[in-house]
Amino acid sequence: MSTETTQDISITSTAGIGLTDVAAAKVAALLAQEGRDDLNLRVAVQPGGCSGLRYQLYFDDRSLDGDTVTTFGSVKVVTDKMSTPYLMGASIDFVDTIEKQGFTIDNPQAQGSCACGDSFN
Repeated sequence: MSTETTQDISITSTAGIGLTDVAAAKVAALLAQEGRDDLNLRVAVQPGGCSGLRYQLYFDDRSLDGDTVTTFGSVKVVTDKMSTPYLMGASIDFVDTIEKQGFTIDNPQAQGSCACGDSFN
């Protein structure tokens, strides 16, 4: 029997992808640590992984034709035109527990994922 805990998470979404306040704060802190204010968080969907598709999150200073840009406070999240449909309704969070640390993506469009949680279909 598993127990679940619920916590009040504030998610802001204006263009299909959401970013929790915790994730936005972590991205802003990482950018401040790098001393860069010209970078955006790029979220992309690429072929690969054991379920067929995998997420990529990285800082990027490029602007590509067809990009969707969503602003969360001082943080800009960018998705390319091929990835945007896969990420509609998805929310990005940052977790820091004894079991796991890092960014997580909750994507209601994913029909299945692998055991490691790094890829989806």
